[in-house]
Amino acid sequence: MSSSIDYGNLMHRAMRSLIQEVLQGVAENGLPGAHHFFITFDTTHPDAVLASWLKERYPSEMTVVMQHWYDNLLVEEDGFHVTLNFGDQPEPLYVPFDSICTFVDPSVEFGLRFETPEDGDEDGEGFTEQDGTAALEEILEEKSAPQEAEVVSLDSFRK
Repeated sequence: MSSSIDYGNLMHRAMRSLIQEVLQGVAENGLPGAHHFFITFDTTHPDAVLASWLKERYPSEMTVVMQHWYDNLLVEEDGFHVTLNFGDQPEPLYVPFDSICTFVDPSVEFGLRFETPEDGDEDGEGFTEQDGTAALEEILEEKSAPQEAEVVSLDSFRK
């Protein structure tokens, strides 16, 4: 028996289980209301499956958006399959749950970030739950997209 409780690993499993349950609900019933997801995952994960041209373009991480067009969402115990549209080109993906770095639903300002040792967590087993807007801003800042993205605070539109 271990000399301590591995809370970090237990939290990772619980949060990935939450993502699995959310995606299973979407697979069965579609996206409700304004919900949509930004999911960043590690493209180097040995079980991740994506087209070679996508892997070349995103050699370490990739953020996908599930919002207006997605197809063939199939949620399994260890990951999910989905077909997404990349410039009018449908591409199937398989994303293992343990490859997910961030999961954000900006419609309700919900976000999860799974920390890695490079993020400053020495044992690599921490996670943070973030305000969805903050997590989305970080995702957009980290991506070196060919076009600039401006994040607008929703607070300015609220009454």
